[in-house]
Amino acid sequence: MMKLPHISGIEVIKRLKRFGFIATRQKGSHVRLEKSVGEKVIKMTVPLHNELKKGTLARIIKDAGLSPEEFEKLK
Repeated sequence: MMKLPHISGIEVIKRLKRFGFIATRQKGSHVRLEKSVGEKVIKMTVPLHNELKKGTLARIIKDAGLSPEEFEKLK
């Protein structure tokens, strides 16, 4: 398994948008993203921190249905 990068919330949002997610709303320092996959809608919240913790980033990647390698290719 590859090592997760040190990355900001803004960069995570940019990469998820390349994967098809749409920002639906923002409340304070958190952005809500959604993506339709067939009849299912994947919803997630990304904090706009300067650097996300590894566990937070790992969970966002997993919830998006990506592997760390696929996420890295979305640069």
